[in-house]
Amino acid sequence: MAYKNDPLAASTNSARQWFIAVAEKLDTDDLGFVCRVVRAWLHAVRDRIGVVSSAHFTAQLPEFLRGIYYEGWVPSHTPVGHRAGPFLTQFAQEAGVARDEVPRLAGAVTDALTTQFSPGQLDHIFAVLPVRLRQVLRGETIDETTASHATHETDTNRIDELEQRLRLLGDAIAVLARGLEQLPTGDTGDKRRAAAAQQAHRILIAEHLTTASTEY
Repeated sequence: MAYKNDPLAASTNSARQWFIAVAEKLDTDDLGFVCRVVRAWLHAVRDRIGVVSSAHFTAQLPEFLRGIYYEGWVPSHTPVGHRAGPFLTQFAQEAGVARDEVPRLAGAVTDALTTQFSPGQLDHIFAVLPVRLRQVLRGETIDETTASHATHETDTNRIDELEQRLRLLGDAIAVLARGLEQLPTGDTGDKRRAAAAQQAHRILIAEHLTTASTEY
């Protein structure tokens, strides 16, 4: 049956255009496979950029892709760690591919999404990620063994790590500030304060910015 004035048509068509852009980069007509790869890309990035960056990132996504992005998301558990190994494993499992295929697939998705987002949008999001993850997302193969056991970091990596920690601090402060603004007094206000403090604390723990184990 054909429906008139379908409110989902525009969103569906927009998402389809994004999937087709990825399919062309992957040189495949299997949109089911494309959907799995895009989902893996979105979730792997989402879990590592934090709440505030996610809000900026999803603002330009079609509604359908925004739904995929937030599927199963637990904001208080993000961002997770930024080691390359878990990133590759998560991506591979969600996409249903081998780990060594991840850089090629991730790079294809990145290339396609770059054409759909406004200029510089992905660069802005990638700026909160460490160098090794940016390399994977741009299609570069990395040496995990070397990355995991290097005894000396380059100046670039040290600066990158510092910037990432500063951004996480900013995310934590933003979450805490929103939770404390114009709160009512009494038990409800106390619970909301505790929830905001707890979420900010989890953000810091994700990157070992605090060693406290206090439960709020």
